[in-house]
Amino acid sequence: MPEKSLRLDPKRNLVLIGYRATGKTAAGARLAQVLGRRFVDLDQVLVQEAGQSIAEIVAQRGWEEFRRREKELVARFCHPEGLVLATGGGVVLDDENVQALRQSGLIIWLTADAATIQARLAQDKSPKDSRPSLTGADPLAEVTEVLQSRQRLYLAAAQIIVDTADRSVTQVVEEILATLQTGCDAP
Repeated sequence: MPEKSLRLDPKRNLVLIGYRATGKTAAGARLAQVLGRRFVDLDQVLVQEAGQSIAEIVAQRGWEEFRRREKELVARFCHPEGLVLATGGGVVLDDENVQALRQSGLIIWLTADAATIQARLAQDKSPKDSRPSLTGADPLAEVTEVLQSRQRLYLAAAQIIVDTADRSVTQVVEEILATLQTGCDAP
């Protein structure tokens, strides 16, 4: 049953959540371009402001410090209106983050299966230190484990779900836009 709140509202942020390499940055940038909105990648802002990669922050100060900084950015960027926000994969680990993001916008969960994510991570041309290991396990095992542990959190936060496996950025954006125009959740 469609929720009226899923319709596109120029004052509400569009917030992309999901695991690493599900397309939040690429789809978010394209979605913002199509809609004439400002795009903000919270991980990119965090790295820029810290003057260090995520891996360096984690190595020197731990995941707790990274999550603290992430929470500050969520609080800062959930107030501007009409943004397209790409969040870090673990933003859903903090209930207050999810509440703040939901109050200011519509949360769109970009999904992909573990094998697709692992293949994308292996092809990632960005410096490897920008995506530190979360568990220290084999890459596919790590993706599978973390996806399973976060799935219920992503699902609870999401108002729209879009599978990005085997889809181009254009196809993902088209599905998001179609869902926003009809007000119905994506299949």
